[in-house]
Amino acid sequence: MKKSESGFTLIEVLVAIVITALIAFGGVATATQIISVNAKSNAHMTAVNEVQNAGYWISRDTQMAQSVTADGLTPPEFLILSWTEDSSGDNYQVVYTLEDIPGSALKKLHRDHSINGGANELTLVAQYIDPASEKTKSEFTNGVLTLTITATVSTASPSGSQTRVYRVVPRPS
Repeated sequence: MKKSESGFTLIEVLVAIVITALIAFGGVATATQIISVNAKSNAHMTAVNEVQNAGYWISRDTQMAQSVTADGLTPPEFLILSWTEDSSGDNYQVVYTLEDIPGSALKKLHRDHSINGGANELTLVAQYIDPASEKTKSEFTNGVLTLTITATVSTASPSGSQTRVYRVVPRPS
């Protein structure tokens, strides 16, 4: 190359490539971090919503109940509540069951509701329920239902699991 011709030296090109690579690496690392945080946040919010939904339905039914059966049930039954409506005389029964999620150790929580022994209305209350004995259980002692429920959406992160304890007093007989 003649001295009058201008261009880039090999060192200048290598420095430009290194700077570009560092900037690209930083961008990729930032994008990966954002995606990871977003996935963890989604898992956490899903677990919270599942536990809150289960707590809402069970608390609501327990407050109406005159009879609570929480102990000694054979799986998949989890909790049985029943009551008689004062104004109409209708008999209500709600049976909560834990159903397997195929390919997972987690369960779905179903609410099976019937009036006067008629047709049942089955509702999916929550998913991703962890059935381990200390993580999800119901106990009825001294007139108070203590419900411990855990939903686990992601085992990769502790933020993907949520546990709540509800204490509910049913209405007097």
